[in-house]
Amino acid sequence: MNAEHIDEHTHETEIEAIRRVVAAVQHSQRNMLPGEFAGLFRHDAVWTTAHGRRLFGRDEISEFTHKVLPGAMTDVTPTYEVEHVLFIRPDVAAVKIRQRYLTPGGEPVGNAGSPMYVMSKEDGRWLLTACQNTEVLDT
Repeated sequence: MNAEHIDEHTHETEIEAIRRVVAAVQHSQRNMLPGEFAGLFRHDAVWTTAHGRRLFGRDEISEFTHKVLPGAMTDVTPTYEVEHVLFIRPDVAAVKIRQRYLTPGGEPVGNAGSPMYVMSKEDGRWLLTACQNTEVLDT
């Protein structure tokens, strides 16, 4: 079955489930919870950071995140917005994210991000599988 055969109700239900995963990414980043963040990835996931560091597997992602996340969001609040979902198959989706960092007063700070999350549905749960963060440089 290909993604074109997803009925409208299922399509909306799956998009909402994907939005909840992205909301959990935002929550874990805002609250500097590296364990929660790492738990959103499939065990064999691939993640490339905004600065090009390639991480393979949940254990390596967790180790890296435990080093860099605590304290990283002290003066900023990250936001993650789902911009587009492309179902490659009913259980695989490419999800384009708009990522911004805001001051405590709500003003944008630093460069925005444009992550791409390839997510897969495993045992009824959407997981981050192959992700690429990209920093958007002001030009």
